[in-house]
Amino acid sequence: QGPLVQSGGGEVQPGGSLTLSCAGPENTLKFYTVGWHRQGQGNQRQWIAHVGVDGTPSYAEAWRGRFTVWRDNANEMVFLRMNNLQPSDTGLYYCGTAPYGLTSWWGQGTQVTVSS
Repeated sequence: QGPLVQSGGGEVQPGGSLTLSCAGPENTLKFYTVGWHRQGQGNQRQWIAHVGVDGTPSYAEAWRGRFTVWRDNANEMVFLRMNNLQPSDTGLYYCGTAPYGLTSWWGQGTQVTVSS
């Protein structure tokens, strides 16, 4: 864990949307590529998307078109908008700084549950 603070998440019905937020320390997060990962029933985290320091986004194929990542460097924040959520999207979502290793900064995790 590190100094990233997450908010958002919760429970939605299939087809619903949520936005996750990730806040970093003052005058720091803007210098890092920040990514989002999902941890399902196993302990392995799947990379979903990241946004580069210049705002360029990249997405894993499984979430491309449904999820959008962007950043607000003025406020040291990164966001993940998740649309058309499905039960398979259920999991614990983490933001983290690249390269997403043990010495990277991570948020505390946010639970997303998609259920009817």
